Amino acid sequence: MPLLRPPPALSQLSRISVPRRNMSSDHAHAHESPYDQPSGWFLNQDPSAPAKKEGWEGIMYWGFFGSLVVASIAYAYKPDTSIQTWALEEARRRLEVEGIVPDSTKKIAITEQLKTVSGK
Repeated sequence: MPLLRPPPALSQLSRISVPRRNMSSDHAHAHESPYDQPSGWFLNQDPSAPAKKEGWEGIMYWGFFGSLVVASIAYAYKPDTSIQTWALEEARRRLEVEGIVPDSTKKIAITEQLKTVSGK
């Protein structure tokens, strides 16, 4: 007994006969040219005639460009949720709690700001 036997499904596939197609219908147009004669117009439309507007075009233009404008506005006003922004705000908050950096929410006169910068 051989160690490896083919699965029974594969051995049965060799016994199945495939029906042959009638080849005469495939060759009925064998002597005709498979190419259309070029008319010289792109998409077979006369370039001198004005193009008719189809019903879907207005909806597509307004829908596509309108959604593009709405998406651009939404992207411009989206909140900043990056880790760098959070870390900067957290570091500033901790430094304000420790007293190293003056509180950014309090109004400070310009003379006090100059004193803190110059150290005098």
